[in-house]
Amino acid sequence: MQQSLTVSELTGLIRQNLESAFPQITVEGELSNFRPSSSGHLYFSLKDPEAKIDAAMFKNRLSTLNFEPKDGMRLRVRGRISVYPQRGNYQLVCEEMELTGTGDILAMLEKRKRVLAAEGLFDKERKKTIPLFPETVGIVSSPTGAAVQDILNILRRRASGIHVIIFPTLVQGDDAAENIALRIEQANQWKLANVLIVGRGGGSLEDLLPFSEEVVVRAVADSKIPVISAVGHEIDNSLCDLAADLRAPTPSAAAELVSANRNETLEQIIYLKEEIKNAVMSKLDRARLLLRPFGINDLEQRFRAILQPVLVRFDDAKETLIYSLQERLDAYHRRLTLARTSLEVGSPLAVLARGFSVVVNERSGEILRRGQDAKPGDKLSIRPMEGMVFAVTEKIDKLQKSQEACV
Repeated sequence: MQQSLTVSELTGLIRQNLESAFPQITVEGELSNFRPSSSGHLYFSLKDPEAKIDAAMFKNRLSTLNFEPKDGMRLRVRGRISVYPQRGNYQLVCEEMELTGTGDILAMLEKRKRVLAAEGLFDKERKKTIPLFPETVGIVSSPTGAAVQDILNILRRRASGIHVIIFPTLVQGDDAAENIALRIEQANQWKLANVLIVGRGGGSLEDLLPFSEEVVVRAVADSKIPVISAVGHEIDNSLCDLAADLRAPTPSAAAELVSANRNETLEQIIYLKEEIKNAVMSKLDRARLLLRPFGINDLEQRFRAILQPVLVRFDDAKETLIYSLQERLDAYHRRLTLARTSLEVGSPLAVLARGFSVVVNERSGEILRRGQDAKPGDKLSIRPMEGMVFAVTEKIDKLQKSQEACV
C-alpha cells in the first residue's frame, strides 16, 4: 500500500495544485445566496443551470464595486481559486466584479410581477387594515423553523393573551408553494384567525422562490383574513410582499406589528389614567385651598362683607333717583304755574273783572275799538263782568282818543 497521508497533507496537496493551476481566471454566472458579513466581507455563490461555486470578496477590494450586489444578478468576476483547509472546500476569491445583466430567476420574477400587477393583485385599494387587537394570530410557516420560534417568543413576551394557531407548511422545495397556498385557503375557509403571518427565515433567492410563486401570490391576494408577509430578512423581497396587506422586514418584526398596538394602547391607557388622576387631585387640592377660609362660623360675616357694599350702592342709587325725580317734578310744577298765570292774565274774563266792558255795534255786529266805528243812533250792546247793558249812540267825540264813544 502507498504511504498514507493525513487530512492536512492531502488538503495541502489539493490546495497547491488547484491554486497553482488557476492563479487568475474570469467566471460568469448568476449571483445567489448573497451574504454580507459583519466584518465587511461578501460571501455568495455563482451558478448556472448545471453547477454552482462558492465565492468571496474581501472588504479591501470593495472599493472597486460600483453597484450593490443582489441575488439574481448576472455577474462577471475576476479572481483566483483558493482552498479553505478548515472546511475542506474550495472557493473563488474575487478581485473584481462587474454586472453583465439580469439572471434567469430575476427575469422570470420581473415578468411574473408585471403580469400579476396588470391584474391588480398589488393595488393599494385591495389592502385590508390589520386589526388593532387581534385575538387569534395564524402563522403559516415551517413549525420547526427559527422564524416560528421567534414569533412565539415575541408574542409571549409582548401579548401573552393572544391565541396563536400554527399552520404547518413546507417553505422550501418544489411542493412548498402549493402547500403554503393550501394553508392560507384553509385558514380562510374555517375563519381560524384575525390576522395571518406568512413567511420564513432568511435564505438564498432560490430558497425564497416559493413565496413568489403565482399560486401563493393569488392565495395571499384573495385572503379575506388580513395577511402580513414576513419573508426572509429586510433586504429580501418576494412577490408575496406586494400582494400582502402589510410587509414586515422579518418574522420577528411581524410579531411586533400584531402585538405593538395592544401594548402601546395599554401603556397609553395607564398614562392617561395617571394624567386624569393627577388633574383631578390638583383641582381638589385647589378647591380645598379656596374653601379653607370659608368656615361655618365666619361664612355669614364674609357674605355680609361682600353684600354690604352692594347694598350701599343700591341705597345711594335710590336716593339719587328720588332726588332727580323730585327736581324734575318741581321744574314741571313751576312751568305749569307760569303757564296758568299767563293764561289767566290773557283771559278776557280777567280783563272784564278789572272794570272793562265789551261794546258791540248791533248794526254791524262788530266790537267797537274806536269811537268813529259807531254812528249816532247805533244801538250798542255793552257787556261788563256780569249782566248786559243796551244803549243808543247820541254823539261821537272824535277829539278824545282815549274815549271812543259817548252815550
